[in-house]
Amino acid sequence: MGLLTIIRKQRLKDREMRILMLGLDNAGKTTIVKALLGEDVKTISPTLGFNIRTLEHGKYKVNIWDAGGQRTLRPFWKNYYEDTDGLIWVVDATALDRLEDCRVELQKVLTEDRLAGACLLIMVNKLDAIGDEILKKKVVQQVEKVLMLGKVDSTHSWKVIGCSAYDGTNLQEGLDWVVDEIKSRLFLLDD
Repeated sequence: MGLLTIIRKQRLKDREMRILMLGLDNAGKTTIVKALLGEDVKTISPTLGFNIRTLEHGKYKVNIWDAGGQRTLRPFWKNYYEDTDGLIWVVDATALDRLEDCRVELQKVLTEDRLAGACLLIMVNKLDAIGDEILKKKVVQQVEKVLMLGKVDSTHSWKVIGCSAYDGTNLQEGLDWVVDEIKSRLFLLDD
């Protein structure tokens, strides 16, 4: 994100943020968005293409671009990178056998120049399906290790959070973190 964009956002006081939500298919991206909006999460269909949903977070308008994660749709993700302020990457905690694919796809995304500077939140979803608290922590640690987040480009601030779209655990905390990161970078003079 260039200096002119930062100045434009501050000057116009548009207070809008664009968050791109990506991850492999069936990770729970759409379910997370619906849960954040207070909608029913019991029946969700796979996202074919993308959905744009908007929610109010404090005095900010947050536009979430939820893109389908099927293998055939991933080449089209690049069409959504422009003007992205934050990236939420969703990982399915019940599909650890797909972590290597997840790592490869995330690294492809993070090499995109148009995403430079965007904060990165990794949401390890579906932890409600893992009963034991110790095991939940181990799963989150395993995701962080396999995704090699310690090697993420320094232009991206990042955080990993375990969550459940189904019962709402840590969804608001994750959104709060992303909004605060974007706010601290783009809305410097906001009170």
